[in-house]
Amino acid sequence: MNKQGGTLRTADHDALRAVLESEFHLHGHEIEVQFLTAEELGDALRRAAERSDLDVVLVGGGDGSVSSAAATLYGTKVALGILPAGTMNLFARTLQVPLALEEAAAALASGRIIDVDIATVNGRPFVHQFAVGLHARMVRMRRRMSYGSRIGKILASFRSALMALQSAPKIEMEITVDGQPRRIRTPAVAVSNNMYGDGHMPYADDPKGGTLGVYICQTDDRRALMKLAADIVLGTWRTNPALEVLQAQEIVIRYGGSKRHGRAVRDGELEDLPPESAIRIEPGRLKVLAPHDASYLTSGG
Repeated sequence: MNKQGGTLRTADHDALRAVLESEFHLHGHEIEVQFLTAEELGDALRRAAERSDLDVVLVGGGDGSVSSAAATLYGTKVALGILPAGTMNLFARTLQVPLALEEAAAALASGRIIDVDIATVNGRPFVHQFAVGLHARMVRMRRRMSYGSRIGKILASFRSALMALQSAPKIEMEITVDGQPRRIRTPAVAVSNNMYGDGHMPYADDPKGGTLGVYICQTDDRRALMKLAADIVLGTWRTNPALEVLQAQEIVIRYGGSKRHGRAVRDGELEDLPPESAIRIEPGRLKVLAPHDASYLTSGG
């Protein structure tokens, strides 16, 4: 548990430990619970992934903690469980884990281990999204703001998005979609691990869809960008004419610009943008602990 992340920052840790132990013991499992700082989390995840006596590493925290855990467990025999305690909890939503911590504990304790997709960019995994352009600008602006709570982070994200949308210079790049290259000039490109669903904030409905979602912004008009941003948040982006949407197995983004520092975002974290970014879907390469009644399990998962 990342005790500095999201709702865990103010949660009663003793009470949560008792809930987790009670729920997992009820279903015949043994569980060890550790509350760690963000700095301690990485080493703890690596140690856990190397153990031979664990079936699941359950991570409590936000999307950053979840992404770090997925990257550590990707390709191993240990499954990832998610206790959603962050701001957006996007991958937890994809897996249909309840957002209330006690309900999540009960759903996971009675859950099942399945294989789901993960995506990689130049070999580095991501569970949600890799983006170039406006999203990176927004994250850079948000980093300059101070906030001490989940609500504060949401408000800072809203403010930074408004600031980033005030001007949106187009970026020149070459994008190759399943072997078909083309030159584009766009304010933003995003690639998701499986296609985003309709009618809700941007996260995939099926973690086993086996495809990348590709979203290319077609406008730099401020009003059109704000409308597009609203449609993405609301899940009505499919009908927005300013967005080109594709599906693919592999995307290559080639960028020749000189500004590379902090120009890309992988699962919400800023990264430098290299001259070439090769993005691939890796079907079934991540084991997760899924609620037993998740709707995507009825399709043979």
